[in-house]
Amino acid sequence: MMTASLAQTHARISWPDRTLIIAVVLLSSIFPVELFSNTPPAPKGFDGQYSGKQGQVLVVKLKGIEKATEVNGTFLKRTIPFFREFRSGEPDGYIGLLGIDMQDEPGTYELAVEVKQGEQAKQLSFNVLVAKENFIVEHLKLPKEKVDLDEKGAARWKTEQEQVKQALEDNSRLKLWHSNFVEPVNGKRTGIFGSVRIMNGKPRNPHNGEDIGAPLGTDVAATNDGIVRITVDHIFSGKGVFIDHGLGFYSMYFHLSEILVKDGDLVTAGQIVGKVGATGRATGPHLHWGVKLNGARVNPYSLLDLPFKNGLIPADRLATPTPEATPDSQAIPVKE
Repeated sequence: MMTASLAQTHARISWPDRTLIIAVVLLSSIFPVELFSNTPPAPKGFDGQYSGKQGQVLVVKLKGIEKATEVNGTFLKRTIPFFREFRSGEPDGYIGLLGIDMQDEPGTYELAVEVKQGEQAKQLSFNVLVAKENFIVEHLKLPKEKVDLDEKGAARWKTEQEQVKQALEDNSRLKLWHSNFVEPVNGKRTGIFGSVRIMNGKPRNPHNGEDIGAPLGTDVAATNDGIVRITVDHIFSGKGVFIDHGLGFYSMYFHLSEILVKDGDLVTAGQIVGKVGATGRATGPHLHWGVKLNGARVNPYSLLDLPFKNGLIPADRLATPTPEATPDSQAIPVKE
């Protein structure tokens, strides 16, 4: 009875089906892992850990990777592009600058990195510990018209925000910056990054840049090489310049009395792009210097402490992921 049943089953299987079954059996004997893998994916943070405070910049290095066609990371839904680095005596690798936004909630998050090499892709996973920064509280008194907008002013502000958003929507795919970063104005820091501002008794958004006090007309320099993405004259920021340094890195210079560049200009580190002023919402001459790194608002002074020299990272200052990093051990410290 069993033999007859098997014969009937065999008869019901068509020739193409039999061919497919035979092919699967043969392939499974040669490539058992690929076809029938029961290996679970690597746990989050398998490749190491970094840590830093709100508003800081981390240098993430991937060692021993050669000739990748594309390397990108994802951190808190923000894309982190990596670029290739060459150092004498060291294996080739890739570097990514990870910005921790000033308002990222403290906690541990995954940095997932995909390394594409032709048709193949490799997945890496790092844990990033975000520690709380103790931002100061500032109490400011300003004329009412500089704080509270009427209906016409609010409509203008909304239009200006959309203008900037569209101008910065497409990131340059090339790394335009190199070497050391330049402080745009040598002056007194009068507005601290991340400070909680109480204006005329009402809490406002935290300060997303650094204010540097300097005499009216003082030269303002580009912090690094890049392309002028947009110049503006806005209700709050006054006359301003946005520079695209590539790979999602932008610097901003506000409250200028004069703008000396135009949209689309190529600029180099230290080139004068404007003059210190008091345009927009300002009570006196100063520069508002801001930086966005892949959508994260970071302390611009953290750029001056990045361990680059001619585009390279000295071996003794390369942050290496560790299984047990402390909140400050892998961060580039903020200049005080």
